[in-house]
Order: sequence, then C-alpha cells, then structure tokens
Amino acid sequence: MALWLCVLRSGVHATLARVVIGLTIPLAADRGRSRPLERIENPLRPKVAYAIFPLFAFANAGVKLGSTSFATLIEPLPLGIAAGLFLGKQLGVFDFAAVNLGLFRLPDRVSWVGIYGVALLAGVGFTMSLFTGTLAFGDQAMDAGLRIGVLAGSSASALAGYPFLRAFLPAPLTAPMAQE
Repeated sequence: MALWLCVLRSGVHATLARVVIGLTIPLAADRGRSRPLERIENPLRPKVAYAIFPLFAFANAGVKLGSTSFATLIEPLPLGIAAGLFLGKQLGVFDFAAVNLGLFRLPDRVSWVGIYGVALLAGVGFTMSLFTGTLAFGDQAMDAGLRIGVLAGSSASALAGYPFLRAFLPAPLTAPMAQE
C-alpha cells in the first residue's frame, strides 16, 4: 500500500506499483519451501477471481444502474453488441478452429467440445470490447448502450461457458508448478 501511494503521489500511474512489486518476488523455491510467489498468490486467487476482479471490472464499466431497465437492454445498440460478443465470438472462434485446425490433429486431451467451450468463453471480452467500442462510436449518447451491451454479452458468455466446460470436460490436471 505504501508503494502504491508513493507511486500515485509521484504523478506516475499507480498501477505501475504492482509491476514493481511483481518484479521483486522471487520465483525459485527457497531452502526446500514452496515458491514465494505461490505462497502469496494461492490464498489470494479465489478472492481476486470471484470478488475483487469482477467488482473492479463492473465499477470501471461506468454503467449507471439507476437509469437502466430491460427496455434499455433490448435497444438495437446494446442488443447488437451483446449478440456480437455472445454469438459472434462463438462462431468466429469455433469456425476458425474448425476450418484451420481441420488440417491438423488436435493436441492430446483437446477435443472439439473443449474448443467449443473456449469459444463460448471468448465472448468475455470486457476490457477490449469497451475500449474498441468507445473508439468506434465516440459518441457519449451511445456510451450507455455500449457498456450495457458489453456487460450483457460478457455475462452471457461467462454464464454459458463455465457450466458447459464443467459439464463436458474432465477434471483438470494438477498444475506443473504445484507438483514440484
């Protein structure tokens, strides 16, 4: 926190503090113990994945919920963006994989079901979707529709992709770092 505050007060963007901290954490195990990065990261992983990151992303999306209704969601702009993220990404990723990987053998433990699950999750393009949408439209009047569409499409992709992969894929292997 002290480093973050010092970087913030210096006029440099405060997110660079995490880069500096990350570069100072040793990767190698010390005296037979687990790796320092793992000791720091493992207890934080669930909190970050299920609480901090979603709250951060939602807060930075800039959607004012007081003025949002279901009617806003089915307007052409947000509906088109949501459909593009949810359906378009699935079709693009799966079609690309089907056409281009059709010439090759899939790697071991990879199936077309797994590729389709990844295609479902590809619609969770929150940050870049907001960025490119802001550049594409550039009109503040369209800003709310853009943000609602991105939230809806990303949420639909996450809510469809995660259960699909859980239902149709085998349990993951233990991570190589954890085995050492």
